[in-house]
Amino acid sequence: MRITTTITVIGLVLSFFLGSAKPNYFNDDLILKINKIEIQIDGISTVGKYNCANMFSKKDTIFFYLNKKNSAKVEIPMSTFDCGNKMMTKDLLKTVKSDEFPNSYVTFSDLKSFSKNYKCDLTFVIANKTLKFKDFILLNKTNNKIEGNINLTFTDLGLKAPVKMAGLIKVKDEINISFSLYKN
Repeated sequence: MRITTTITVIGLVLSFFLGSAKPNYFNDDLILKINKIEIQIDGISTVGKYNCANMFSKKDTIFFYLNKKNSAKVEIPMSTFDCGNKMMTKDLLKTVKSDEFPNSYVTFSDLKSFSKNYKCDLTFVIANKTLKFKDFILLNKTNNKIEGNINLTFTDLGLKAPVKMAGLIKVKDEINISFSLYKN
């Protein structure tokens, strides 16, 4: 009885001084959990600004272990983009050749903490055109959202900006693509 009590006391003392048995490589500060991704395409036409968005929740949460090499590839169904207007949505899908290329892809690789923000290598595939961005910065916008932007042109993507009504409505070549990742 005395030996059992002594072993129990020694065990309690050791666990008190040694702390938790949880391994330090699973430190929550080193894990970024993403459960929702939003991709937005913004631009300007002769009739005003437009915004086409695609927000989708991941079936599985994406875990980025920030102290290790990591990568996540996300498939983006082009048919789920919404420009807030059926005609504009139809024009976007035609412009990015969604019949021929129904999905786009974004890959976040080597995601790491960078001051209060994050840095990664980003690969974006749209209309069968691959764009790579090294040291892409994702800004910590709120406690649950990080965001990054790419400014490019339809020409960069090998596409032509839409023109309607015999040239009365023209979409400017410049577009901004925003990536928002929502943290758990």
